[in-house]
Amino acid sequence: MQTVAKIFVISGPSGSGKSTLLKRLFNDFPGTFGFSISHTTRDPRPKEENGVDYHFVNKELMEREVAEGKFIESATFSGNMYGTSIKAVKDVVDAGKVCILDIDMQGVKAVKNTDLNPQYIFVQPPNVEILEQRLRGRGTEKEEAVLARLAASKAEMAYAQEPSAYDRIIINDELESAYKDLQTAIFGQEQL
Repeated sequence: MQTVAKIFVISGPSGSGKSTLLKRLFNDFPGTFGFSISHTTRDPRPKEENGVDYHFVNKELMEREVAEGKFIESATFSGNMYGTSIKAVKDVVDAGKVCILDIDMQGVKAVKNTDLNPQYIFVQPPNVEILEQRLRGRGTEKEEAVLARLAASKAEMAYAQEPSAYDRIIINDELESAYKDLQTAIFGQEQL
């Protein structure tokens, strides 16, 4: 009988620091994790690579594949579609790695309706003010997009407080502490 790699859903508002934490985790434990690479219809940001950061696709293709049931979850945010294909997760699991799904609240709710049975981890900023500073500090988005992300972040943080929404909540107020909490959530205390 084949051992199936464990799956973790990592979620959190844009600007919470989850990408920073995940990059460090992947660097510190090479070969252990596989990132399920999401699809999006948005344009790449500077330095983003197709097939590495996202699968950048056109809207028509993504809408067709979502309709054909090829996605675990998909959502539209700020006019762009995002989603996780079944193939992206299977590719990671088939390689014998721990699969990491980096998805938003809508995606978390959709995954809860599958038979994947992952562990759910939510990364959040210490407060909304710090989140706003982080988002504005990027300098990559227009004011409307920042305001939309802030509104979505408030909804995500409220959902995280619901019973059984997540298995673990990590408050990213200090990077080293948050990173240790993430390792504990994934590996358990005995591994540290």
